Amino acid sequence: MRTLVTGLSEVVTGDVAAPLADADSLLIEDGRFVAIGRGVDEDADVVIDANGATAFPGLIDSHVHPVFGDWTPRQRTSDFIESGLHGGVTTAISAGEVHLPGRPKDIVGLKALAIVAQRAYANLRPAGVKVRAGAPILELGLEQHDFAELADAGVSLIGEVGLGSVKTGEAAAPMLAWARALGFVSTFHTGGPSIAGSSAIRADVVLQARPDIVGHVNGGTTALPDDDIEALVASGMAIEIVHCGNLRAALHAIGHAREGGALDRVILGNDAPSGTGVVPLGILRTMAHLASLGGIAPETVVALATGNTARVHRLQTGTIAVGREADVAFVDAPQGSAATSALGALAIGDVPGIGMVMVDGSAVIGRSRNTPPAARVPAVIKGPSAAGGGH
Repeated sequence: MRTLVTGLSEVVTGDVAAPLADADSLLIEDGRFVAIGRGVDEDADVVIDANGATAFPGLIDSHVHPVFGDWTPRQRTSDFIESGLHGGVTTAISAGEVHLPGRPKDIVGLKALAIVAQRAYANLRPAGVKVRAGAPILELGLEQHDFAELADAGVSLIGEVGLGSVKTGEAAAPMLAWARALGFVSTFHTGGPSIAGSSAIRADVVLQARPDIVGHVNGGTTALPDDDIEALVASGMAIEIVHCGNLRAALHAIGHAREGGALDRVILGNDAPSGTGVVPLGILRTMAHLASLGGIAPETVVALATGNTARVHRLQTGTIAVGREADVAFVDAPQGSAATSALGALAIGDVPGIGMVMVDGSAVIGRSRNTPPAARVPAVIKGPSAAGGGH
C-alpha cells in the first residue's frame, strides 16, 4: 500500500545530527518511507493533507514496565499502552517486567518470564504500539550459558540491574559483558530504591559495571547527587532522562550533556507505570521541559525521544528517512497557545497537540484524546480514516 502525505509545514527527522528536513511531503510504501521532499506527487492508495501540521517520528519510550497485554497491576489500570499512543508513543521498551505479581526470582523462572514476555508482545501490539519486552532482572546465580539460552530464544534486553539481587558493579560487570557479546542492550538502575527489594545505586557501581544505558539518571524517582550525574554524563554510556524523576536533576544532566557535546547519547523515557502513575503525555512533557527550561533546540529534543533511542536499541524506527519504518506523529501547536507550530510550542513549554499517529504507514488514531487539541489537524482525502480518531 502507498500513502502520500502532503501539506506539512515542517518535517522533524529525529536525527540529532540533521534534525530538520527540507520537505513538505512524505511517501510511504509497504510501511516504510520511500520519498521525503517538496512537492512529492505520486499515485497513492491513501492521500492525507496535513493542513500545515508538523511531522515528528513516532516517539519511543525507552523505559516502561509492562506485564502482559495492556494492563498494569502497579496502578490497576488497563489500556495504559493505548493511552500512551495518544501521547505520540509508537514504540515502548521494557526495563523489566518487575510488577508481575509473584515475579519469579529463581534462574529458571526469571528466564521463563523473559521469554514469555518477549514472545507475547511480539505477537501483540496494543493499539498498534510496538512493545519490546522480555527484560530479565539479573539475579545472583546466572551463568554465561543462561544468557546464551535467552539470546537463542529471542530475548535481547536486560532489565534494570539493581532491582534484583545483583546490586554491585563487581557482580554485574561479568554478566553484562556476557550479555553485550550476545547482542543484549542493558539498563542499570540509578538513584534511590524504587520498589521493595531494590537498592540505592551510585555512580561508582554503574561505572564499574558499564551497562549500555544509565537508567533514569535524574532518578526513578530519587536522583543521584550532582557529582554522580556529572560523572555518568561524561562516561560515554547512553544517558536516560525520565518523566517520573527529578526535574531539577534532569536539567542538570541535560546541561552537562549539552556542554560536553553528549546530546547524541541522551534518551528519554517515562519510567511508568510506577508509583508516579500512568503518564500518557510523559514523553511529550519531558520534551517540553527540556526545550523550554534546558536550553535545547526543540528539534534536537525530538531526536532525544526518537532517533537517539532507536540507535541505542538498533531499531528501524525513530527517524523520518528513506527505508525506515514509517511511524509518524502529526502534531501542531495546541489551540490557545502563544506558539504557532509544534516546535514553537515545545520551545515555550506547551505540550503540542496530536492530530494523527501512524504506525508502519497506517493511521491508527486521529485527533488525540489526551493532548490539548491541535490547531491544525491532518485530513484523509483518499482512503480510510484513522481508527479511533475524529477530526
